[in-house]
Amino acid sequence: MAKQAYVYSGTDWVPLASEVTNLSGYQTKALNQFAHRNLVINGDMQIAQRATSVVSITTSSYNTADRWTVYATTLGTWTQSVENDAPTGSGFRKSLKMLCTTADASPATNDSLEITQILEGQNLQQVKKGTAAAEQLTLSFWIKSNVTGTYTVWIYDGDNARAIAAQYTVSASGTWEYKTVTFAADTTGAFDNDNNASLYLRFGLGFGSGWTSGTLASSWQSYTQANVGVGQVNVGAATNNYWQITGVQLEVGPTATPFEFKSVEDELLECQRYYEKTYNQGVNPGTSTSLGIVGAANGTNTTGYCIQTASFKVTKRGTPTVTVYDTAGNSGKITTYVTDGTATTNRTATVDEASQSGFRIYETGTNKNGFFWHYVSDSEL
Repeated sequence: MAKQAYVYSGTDWVPLASEVTNLSGYQTKALNQFAHRNLVINGDMQIAQRATSVVSITTSSYNTADRWTVYATTLGTWTQSVENDAPTGSGFRKSLKMLCTTADASPATNDSLEITQILEGQNLQQVKKGTAAAEQLTLSFWIKSNVTGTYTVWIYDGDNARAIAAQYTVSASGTWEYKTVTFAADTTGAFDNDNNASLYLRFGLGFGSGWTSGTLASSWQSYTQANVGVGQVNVGAATNNYWQITGVQLEVGPTATPFEFKSVEDELLECQRYYEKTYNQGVNPGTSTSLGIVGAANGTNTTGYCIQTASFKVTKRGTPTVTVYDTAGNSGKITTYVTDGTATTNRTATVDEASQSGFRIYETGTNKNGFFWHYVSDSEL
């Protein structure tokens, strides 16, 4: 079957009409190149396994929307949430929001606040970085903030300590705006072909002078902190300031293509490579519930060890950190049962032999017929 070709019209990718034969000056893209274009996972903020709102954020952490982490160094206090708010007619339904609840109008020299996604090197080989055939990268996204002005977004190559930065402008307060940024190709320093962190996509919300006092790194260069936040406004300058984003796409090439929408199932599977839970989607880890618990009955009361294993739904990026919860929501605990059906929560168990595919758990004691638990598996970068 013939594959449809596309040409870039100057504003969008459109199907190539069969009668057009002269492609001189056109950039083309075959149909199969439109799949798996977006290097970012969960760019539409549909998946939020940990929570949909977290308050009192002051340090670096994963909080709500999967794969998006806060990088923070003492620049105010924040609430992060996944909002049912997106640009009308865009196809997006959710967005990631940072709301300032305690201001820092005068950040210290090295203070910073960023929203970041970290990508594995083995998922970046098509960029051909560090070769003569290195590709440009184009970033597109929708942004809304009540703080107008200049913002920075930058890429950090963690394998070679190199960086490139760009600026974009929020022109209208409280209005969704579509932005695109193209980063130059880099013929120096290849991404490692492994499952470790290679590329950091970093959106600035505020910086101290140690991040802004240099010259913007508008071309690839050895990383210098002062060159990546130049011109950035400070969203943390006043309480109730906010920054909100959705539709994030990072792709190979010099132009932004339409956002690559995926099914929720496919997006969840990609996120579960890094973070997985037994709780139902929409139920926060640590909630008191028996829905989704794993484990089994041994068939008889025993003394001594009671050992069980669990297999993950998705193979993990690396050996994960596993946290178990009993049915009452107690961390590090399990729920045991005996033959008469009596349940006992808050029983201590040991997790070991964790691997990319599963783990073992055991508990010692008497008068138990089996045990059950929830788990969270975390192998984030």
